[in-house]
Amino acid sequence: MQETLHNPQLQPPHSRHFRSFFLGGFECSSHRRADGRRLDLIASTLHEQWAQSDYNALVAHGIRTMRDGIRWHLVESQPWQYDWSSFLPMLRAAQEAKVQVIWDLCHYGYPDDLDIWRPAFVDRFARYAAAAARVVSQESDEIPFYCPINEMSFWAWAGGDMAKFNPTTKGRGMELKHQLVRATIAAIEAIRDVDPRARFITAEPLINVLPRPEHPRDKRPAEIYRQAQFEACDLLIGELWPGLGGDPRYLDIVGLNFYSDNQWFLGGDTIALNSPYYRPLHDMLAEVYLRYGRPLLLAETGAEGRQRAPWLEGVCLEVDKAIKAGIPLEGVCLYPILDYPGWDNDRHCETGLLGPADSGHGNRPLYAPLAAVLRKWQHLPQGHAAQDPDPGKMLSA
Repeated sequence: MQETLHNPQLQPPHSRHFRSFFLGGFECSSHRRADGRRLDLIASTLHEQWAQSDYNALVAHGIRTMRDGIRWHLVESQPWQYDWSSFLPMLRAAQEAKVQVIWDLCHYGYPDDLDIWRPAFVDRFARYAAAAARVVSQESDEIPFYCPINEMSFWAWAGGDMAKFNPTTKGRGMELKHQLVRATIAAIEAIRDVDPRARFITAEPLINVLPRPEHPRDKRPAEIYRQAQFEACDLLIGELWPGLGGDPRYLDIVGLNFYSDNQWFLGGDTIALNSPYYRPLHDMLAEVYLRYGRPLLLAETGAEGRQRAPWLEGVCLEVDKAIKAGIPLEGVCLYPILDYPGWDNDRHCETGLLGPADSGHGNRPLYAPLAAVLRKWQHLPQGHAAQDPDPGKMLSA
């Protein structure tokens, strides 16, 4: 590798859709826990207070595209009435910092008066999405990017089957997934009516599930579980339950969230990175691309503590293989880019490139080992893959 690639002043090349190949994702969950407490990670990380300095800090490390969130429960605290005071300062800070933002419209949280199971949820979400698009279009001439609903699959499991957070039910996961897909479709239509240029990403978990070696007869149920990761996108394109209104035009850039615990044995433990059963990330990406034929984004990835740097190093090695095999991978989003208080117990989670902000100026300590990996991999190709990659090559790379 040439020495110039380690130069922190080197301007990273651009992807086709994003201003930088590496993205920074700000934790913006705003759901209600099972105990009724509302989380607001944009507030608790002080990102709402220091958005401008946070964006500038990431730009200094070559990150010019972000994932960030609009908090629906604050914008529409009264039905059909919108208060943008929690969003406009962040939107304008992004403009000032000259960064591109993919805005999450719903990151698990919604207004307290809404019943998520009723048609009004879909109607209200679409109206709110259109209103947000109007605000964005009035403030900027840039092509906007949105993630309508973050992790529909995980939300359906955590909120619909396991009662871990809103709507805190059990046995209704598929029903909730259908409702979230309806809302996503309605929001995409509403936003395109406001700004036909708008682009969209999904942010769905990328998983691998295998039978435990001592239980080979579980191969079929393990594979059924694994295939469930594709349901949200299959519903969006109308391959499943077409009565929901799905159509290929609703799947744009396929965003995938991948962490160290995204591979496990059915009814058992997480599959270790050094296990012969661990599936390489580039192979998993190839399967998704072959299935949907869309550009891909690694929409979330990261680790905690001292595993942050080696995890990203391993991800970059796999991403390099994927791109060289012809997979149009548009970027890698480090998530969360800031340390944050844990959902369940407020413990300090050391996940970020940047740590807690000081109270005076918003300065955040840098996690140097992770910054070093970012500098090392600034040369990654930007997804300019061949038009017709060889599927055999992709699956065997």
